[in-house]
Amino acid sequence: MTDTLDYGSLMHRAMRGLIFNVLEQVRDHGLPGNHHFFITFDTTHPDVQLADWLKDRYPEEMTVVIQHWFDNLVVREDGFSITLNFGDQPEPIQIPFDAIQTFVDPSVEFGLRFENQDMDEIEDEAEADESEPSADTAETSDEAPRQEAEVVSLDQFRR
Repeated sequence: MTDTLDYGSLMHRAMRGLIFNVLEQVRDHGLPGNHHFFITFDTTHPDVQLADWLKDRYPEEMTVVIQHWFDNLVVREDGFSITLNFGDQPEPIQIPFDAIQTFVDPSVEFGLRFENQDMDEIEDEAEADESEPSADTAETSDEAPRQEAEVVSLDQFRR
């Protein structure tokens, strides 16, 4: 057992569970109303499966849209697969939930973003922020000062 709760991992697991539930509903009942999804994912993830020409075209990340036409939506605990249309060419894609970077439903102004930093990197950044900045970096930095934590309200995504 660790000395702290890993809220980041717990939150990511909960957000992936939400995507799992949404995709299950779409699989079972179709997309209701004007709902549609923009899903950006890491194409370098080892469990992503897509056509070679798509990997060549999108070597790092890709955004797919689930809206008017899709087929063969299969939702699993670790991810989903779907056939999408690329220039009148149906292509199957398999996306693990761990590869998803953003999930957005613009019809209701809802979005999720997954941060992919390792805890070691986050701790290193926190330690660097606590140290005294040099005069050069303090005067020339265009970045806003970092905050220790930010609470995001989902109310901002509701209409």
